[in-house]
Amino acid sequence: MNFAKKRLVVGMSGSSGAEIGIELLKVMQHFTDWETHLVISEGARRTIEHETKYSAAEVEALASKVHALENVGASIASGSFKAEGMVVVPCSMKTVAGIANGFSHNLLLRAADVTIKERRRLVLVARETPLSSIHLRNMLTLSDMGVTIMPPMLTFYNHPETIQDMVRHIVGKITDVFGIEMSGYKRWEG
Repeated sequence: MNFAKKRLVVGMSGSSGAEIGIELLKVMQHFTDWETHLVISEGARRTIEHETKYSAAEVEALASKVHALENVGASIASGSFKAEGMVVVPCSMKTVAGIANGFSHNLLLRAADVTIKERRRLVLVARETPLSSIHLRNMLTLSDMGVTIMPPMLTFYNHPETIQDMVRHIVGKITDVFGIEMSGYKRWEG
């Protein structure tokens, strides 16, 4: 493994929006100085099969390395594993609650916990609507810790023509947090 590469941990949990996580993995393949470390929850596997044209195996093939959800001893579960940060996309409210409350019972939650304790960037592409007071409290708890909460909101200033345009816009916002300039990402020009 080339340790000169930057590493991005990508978690996918079981909420609608799997296409955004898939697009992120595709985009990251164009940045040869980065590698992606993927962990997928059981709920995400079901969502991938239900919402997209991909199988979970095809999604895993888009990542540099895949880690099993139950392997809490994987490299990404340790603070000594060097990474620029982590994205959970999509991020269910169950996953938000687990991260906010330190309930690290699987690798996805443990990797997010490590990201917070090491003070690395953590982006949660939180999916739910409407939001309950419980959801909002959990997200506020995480935001107060420095976690970026990024619900995949529709934007129109970029004049999207397709759903794919909207997906790519959210992916551009995610990569921007990590200083990655994605081709075709349209910024507000005012």
